Amino acid sequence: MKIAKSMAILGLVCFASAANAAETLTVYSYRQAFLVEPILANFTKETGIDVDVVFSKKGIAERMMREGRLSPADIVLTSDFSRLMELVDKDLVIPVDSELLKANIPAKYRSREDNWYALTMRVRNIYSSKDRLGKLDIDYEDLADPKYKGKICTRSGKHPYNISLVASMIAHHGEAEAKTWLEGWKANLARKPQGNDRAQVKAVKEGMCDIAIGNSYYLGKMLQDPKQVPWAEAVEINFPNQDNRGSHINVSGMALAKYSKHKDNAIKLMEYLSGTAAQKNYAEINMEYPVKADVKPSDLVASWGEFKADELPIFKLAEYHNAAVRLLDEVKFDL
Repeated sequence: MKIAKSMAILGLVCFASAANAAETLTVYSYRQAFLVEPILANFTKETGIDVDVVFSKKGIAERMMREGRLSPADIVLTSDFSRLMELVDKDLVIPVDSELLKANIPAKYRSREDNWYALTMRVRNIYSSKDRLGKLDIDYEDLADPKYKGKICTRSGKHPYNISLVASMIAHHGEAEAKTWLEGWKANLARKPQGNDRAQVKAVKEGMCDIAIGNSYYLGKMLQDPKQVPWAEAVEINFPNQDNRGSHINVSGMALAKYSKHKDNAIKLMEYLSGTAAQKNYAEINMEYPVKADVKPSDLVASWGEFKADELPIFKLAEYHNAAVRLLDEVKFDL
């Protein structure tokens, strides 16, 4: 597989060439416009390279397969790791050899083959009712503890966020033990899996359950929405497995489209997205954890406290993705 190589020279500042100005990059994005557009506008302002974005909640991989070599996509932005794996599995992206990307993004947050790079991190948190449970010292394994029977709410097990969590459990415990855990978690559900992560926190507020599973940044987003502030204020945010392996991490990310017509400029955009300015925007606008080590989280996110993250490399989750989906089917988690 051909590797696209960055020709950027660090420390050298140059004006956008006429060729750059004539090119327009096309980004296919699972990420929402409110987050992506300000960052891309700044990129255009700095480089003179225009960017068009196609936003979609689903179906980007299928679209690229239909388009084949005629696809206009240069870069794909994903909201989770599973979407990155789908692009790789369907041979829709190619590796990028960039020293700047490797300097900005730690090895555990990028592919071993350099065919995708993480942009942000989020924790799969366990939220608990402030009034009924308070702050908890809890592990993901505890979701199967009978003492929580009828007290847990979650979205569909087949959602990429939960598939990744199950994959991490397989990585740490093996399939047999992970299946037993998954059966125990299902037995403790207060209702059939439904809704999104925010809906689970709302359910805690309404007394339907005492524990909810949700990504960290949703708490920040709820605290910015006057209608949802009461939901957020009804829960404690807990970082699981702090006394052992650390909390499960999922990532958003980016990849270079296989049939990009503007590879050099596409790589420039990827490098920009990994840089300090863009990483700060991700942190402040969407309450996510930057992957660039020297960029701090927002003040609100920092107020939740420091935590120990699972050191399992994100790319290892790919090895257990299919097994996770199979276990979810076997235990009929969503039924």
